[in-house]
Amino acid sequence: MKELTRLRRKMTRLLQPRRGTPRLARLAPAAWLAAPLLAALLLPLAVVPLHRAAAPSQPPPALPLRTAAPAARAPVQAPGPAPEAAAADAPQPNVSVYLSQRGQIETLPLEDYVSGVLAAEMPPSFELEALKAQAVAARTFIARRLLAGDASGVPVPGADVTDTVSHQAYVSQDTLEREWAHGGRSAELAKLRRAAQETRGVIMTYQGQPITASFFASSGGYTENSEEYWNAAVPYLRSVASPWDSKITPKYAVTTTFSLSEIQSKLGIRQQAIPVSRDSVSSGSSRLPIELLSRTTGRKVKEISIGGHVFTGREVREKLGLRSSQFTWKRKGNKVEITTYGNGHGVGMSQWGANGMAMEGGTATQILKHYYSGVYFTQISTLLKK
Repeated sequence: MKELTRLRRKMTRLLQPRRGTPRLARLAPAAWLAAPLLAALLLPLAVVPLHRAAAPSQPPPALPLRTAAPAARAPVQAPGPAPEAAAADAPQPNVSVYLSQRGQIETLPLEDYVSGVLAAEMPPSFELEALKAQAVAARTFIARRLLAGDASGVPVPGADVTDTVSHQAYVSQDTLEREWAHGGRSAELAKLRRAAQETRGVIMTYQGQPITASFFASSGGYTENSEEYWNAAVPYLRSVASPWDSKITPKYAVTTTFSLSEIQSKLGIRQQAIPVSRDSVSSGSSRLPIELLSRTTGRKVKEISIGGHVFTGREVREKLGLRSSQFTWKRKGNKVEITTYGNGHGVGMSQWGANGMAMEGGTATQILKHYYSGVYFTQISTLLKK
């Protein structure tokens, strides 16, 4: 015990600082003794903050599915502003319309003209996106005429277009106010004006020029290549499927009965020129052989032989007053029953098809890009500046 007490006293004297020794030197022995303990305590504190800084404060956002999908499957968008993104403040030209029943010219802003065309060309009960597609087509039609200075088919000077189906059907502004706005159809008129406003100024172009935006009521399942009806190939007026028409078009299939003599008269076929054939439609001494020769890409009648004369489907349609050139026939005694499918020339946009697409969720942009191949969208004001 005495020896242990002497050792303790000796250690105390050794650790006791001497006079004049610097402060750091006094702390050195204690610091060296405490270093392992301090390291053990401070090391975890130095490491933990580094791990926290590397972790994000919240999970990173997921990549869009379109980015992860193969490029070939990504939907292709036509350059230029889409119908849903029209400029609200773009300047608009005036349109002068010849009102055929009154013999007067009505001059009005472009968008008011488009609303008048919508009222005449498409039922307001159609889906808004179908109406918007029609608005762009109508605006494109008149834009092409205005930019080209084309007044063909107008019977008087000073007008750009008529209000008939020779150009585009149109309802005058005073008629819209009197019979629509104040005649119990204000909600319908508001819908038409909304379709025009939401596509304000937007037109379709091909190679920088407004297209021939032809449209018609209803197809028989396919639209027509332009050259198979008008004898002029137009790259954006191609035959495409239109399966919606048969499902929703009223009077999709219409049967009209003609007598043999009526068909002969309207087609300009002389009775004595009709050859005898075992396939003839006959009544007494009258015979009328009918044979389908070919169909178009759009499944319409391309050429048909009637009474030994070859006609195009368009000729038969126009001369007999048929709804379309897609038709079949049945022979019953001295009569022929002709059944047509769809309504109109079949080139461009089907209006009932557009409504069918809209009913399934299709947008105006999708509708237009389906019926007009490879078109672009632009503002008419952009072309007017050139």
